[in-house]
Amino acid sequence: MPDIFFEDFIIGEVKTFGSHKVTEEEILAFAREFDPQPMHLDAAAGKASLLGGLAASGWHSCAIMMRLVCDGFLLRTAGMGSPGVPENKWLAPVFPDDVLTLRRTVLESRTSKSNPDMGLVTFRFELLKADKSAALDQTCVVMVGRRNPGARLA
Repeated sequence: MPDIFFEDFIIGEVKTFGSHKVTEEEILAFAREFDPQPMHLDAAAGKASLLGGLAASGWHSCAIMMRLVCDGFLLRTAGMGSPGVPENKWLAPVFPDDVLTLRRTVLESRTSKSNPDMGLVTFRFELLKADKSAALDQTCVVMVGRRNPGARLA
């Protein structure tokens, strides 16, 4: 049962969630399955690349971020899906032993014109390394149910 609704997301609010330590084994497993480029599969190839070492696939970083989003708040939210991700930027490589956290900023919040029982919340999600630098920066819109569906809008 959700306990976080559209009305709970305040524009400008910043929160940090979770922690995930990346392992070499998970980088290799993800790469073998989904992104078998050399810099994600082999330390020497990673070192010779622009990444400077064996690094997680950007899509692996997105998957880690999604896990932190779900565990941090989304699974408790009256979420109704997403119409899309307008922007995704990979800013820095993710290496074995990096510890990642999620920073969430509420950028925009508006009631849906076509379905007033839900709102659209635009988030900025940043996957942060231990030094607080961002490895991944994503803008994402999430459809969220209102606490009192059908209530008159203010």
